Amino acid sequence: MDGGEDAMHGDFTMPGEAGYENLTVRLAKRWGADGIRDCEGTQLSDELMRSGKVVYSTLCIIREHTSFAKEHPFYQQQIFLESERLLATDPSLRIPLLALYFSKQFSINEESVAYWQVFDRTTGELVVPSSWKYESETKSVVVENTRQWHQYSVNFLAYRIWEEINLYNHVTNHWDTEPLRQLDPRYPEVQEYLVAWLRRWCEAHLQTDVVRFTSLFYNFVWIWGSDERNPFVFTDWASYDSTVSPLALEQFAQEYGYTLWGEDFINQGYRNPNHIVWNQKMVDYLWFTNRFVCSFAKVLVDTVHEYGKKAFVFYDDSWVGMEPQSPAFQSIGFDGIIKCVFSGFEARLCSAVPGNLVHELRLHPYLFPVGLGGGPTFKEGGNPALDARRYWVQIRRALLRSPVDRIGLGGYLHLTQDFPEFVDTIADIADQFRKIKQLHRNGSVYTAPITIGILTSWGKLRSWTCGGHYHEHPDLDLVNILESLAGLPYTVVFLDFDEVKPQNLANLDVLINAGFAASSWSGGAHWKDDTVVELLTRWVHEGGVFLGVNEPSVVDGYADTMRMAPVLGVDVDDGRRLCHGLWRVEEVPSVQFRAFHINKKDGVHLLDGEAKVLQAQDGFPVVTEHTVGKGKGLYLSGYRYSAQNTSALRALIEHATGKKALFATDNPWVDSAYFPALKTLVLVNGSAETQHVIVQTDGRSVERKVEGYEYMNLVLNY
Repeated sequence: MDGGEDAMHGDFTMPGEAGYENLTVRLAKRWGADGIRDCEGTQLSDELMRSGKVVYSTLCIIREHTSFAKEHPFYQQQIFLESERLLATDPSLRIPLLALYFSKQFSINEESVAYWQVFDRTTGELVVPSSWKYESETKSVVVENTRQWHQYSVNFLAYRIWEEINLYNHVTNHWDTEPLRQLDPRYPEVQEYLVAWLRRWCEAHLQTDVVRFTSLFYNFVWIWGSDERNPFVFTDWASYDSTVSPLALEQFAQEYGYTLWGEDFINQGYRNPNHIVWNQKMVDYLWFTNRFVCSFAKVLVDTVHEYGKKAFVFYDDSWVGMEPQSPAFQSIGFDGIIKCVFSGFEARLCSAVPGNLVHELRLHPYLFPVGLGGGPTFKEGGNPALDARRYWVQIRRALLRSPVDRIGLGGYLHLTQDFPEFVDTIADIADQFRKIKQLHRNGSVYTAPITIGILTSWGKLRSWTCGGHYHEHPDLDLVNILESLAGLPYTVVFLDFDEVKPQNLANLDVLINAGFAASSWSGGAHWKDDTVVELLTRWVHEGGVFLGVNEPSVVDGYADTMRMAPVLGVDVDDGRRLCHGLWRVEEVPSVQFRAFHINKKDGVHLLDGEAKVLQAQDGFPVVTEHTVGKGKGLYLSGYRYSAQNTSALRALIEHATGKKALFATDNPWVDSAYFPALKTLVLVNGSAETQHVIVQTDGRSVERKVEGYEYMNLVLNY
């Protein structure tokens, strides 16, 4: 599984499809595929299973059991939901529980009323249970003795009766099959059932080489609404909402000595997405869930191994609780991990997963008629070849820095028949991938002597991720920074606030803190720790570089809005300084500086006259540099990924640290990587246009013309 027959074959997993055997064989040869997989909605015929390819069989362990789930509804997965908030105009108020939600996705767990809560949302007060009751016939809660003109809502447990990915596929592909439900393996009876079912499955799939778990047990949260004007009420890739059950709550209370309630999950309606700083209760619940998920996953993986098969896991969909950067993940014993990718930082997320396992990327576009955004892909109006190329050039620049073992595709193979250009594009991508992998096999890629730390409330646990895929949160500063860093020649590490220690800071050249105020990315309440501020200020004074973006270190209750304002030389005003004088903003020209394409942030102002304004917009500082002792504080009003901004970020970092990377190109659109063992310089063009580039090496320069999207290897014979 770690290599092909030759340099231009192998390391590629493709979908097969019964009824299209000739097409499958032809494309396998064209793409050099050594692995073949089924997908949801397709099957592999006996002929394909005997084709000599490594056979992957897709298995979603929790959603193949609709009959069992119907017979044992109490074992279905659950979630805390909040009803709509209604205004009390009379002493009695009836609140329908599911009015906000897609009725086919949820059903009320009427046996769990003891865990329900009613809140006066106007005051935030909990309503005593004696003042409300549940009406089963109307699926409503009736609240008595309400305070008029106050809003009320109910936190209640509901069963998730349609697995969300299956629901999405039904809607996207117009499937007309029975909706799949999902079981909760927290219950011992379900565990016993699933292990027995998996054994029968393995015995019935003797030709399967790799059991490809479609993640594990708990989906990312995807709550569908009842109104088409707001079809998705809440979505987050790292929330733990779908893991809750009465049994989980009981076991948690036994282990931790305190009880979690619905409001811990509802969190005033904000819930607990990845970008919110979790309180200690939810952090405890994360680790509680992580230990269970990994422990039962090990049972399943051990079962697969008993049958002589390998176990891979798909790191998307039902990944919650798995936490690949957690110590418990290593105990599971997976043989491989597969990551769905659209961008460079997602490729780095996969390659960064520790352990002796195969790292595989599933490329996009998926072989479906429409893409995730609803636009045409493999249908009239679609251009999947261009889609594939645009995704690939972002992924490619990351793979030059940190390799993976395999790539592949998923979906309906027959859809490629009308798109020959796509077939050719994938063949080219597969060949490029193998060339990159071969370079890494022969030695490490050159890395500049610059180490960058990313400071967030999650730290290493959320390495190379920022709440889902790049296209889902393109407005987050940190996700854009990660996309730029994914292809730059620096060492990147991730720290949480407990790791702000002298011994850790000593290994860093730059520390980045980026995000909007109170987010998990900027840190929120963690900045109330005076020791953190003291240690970072001292570190900068002794030569470190602190780079803040948007609203770094913002927290309420201090003289400065940003706690690192004295280091940055700027602060953000929320309006309270309306009557105060402002230092005049004057740009200071710099030979080394490259302009960023970013927008001003209202309220950003200079603390004094010491910070240099490298770039301004409409009288507001956009990029600043502030000398503090031997170090510097740098500030960016925001950040969006682009080739130009990546080039500007690189120049800013190298100017501030006084360290320069060799083998750098002068053209933002062309990325480079040097492999010393083979004296090979790689140039890759991320644009569709031909680019002219000059690369400064160790005292010499290389000048080339690189065609649109081209991959180029140059051997430097000196």
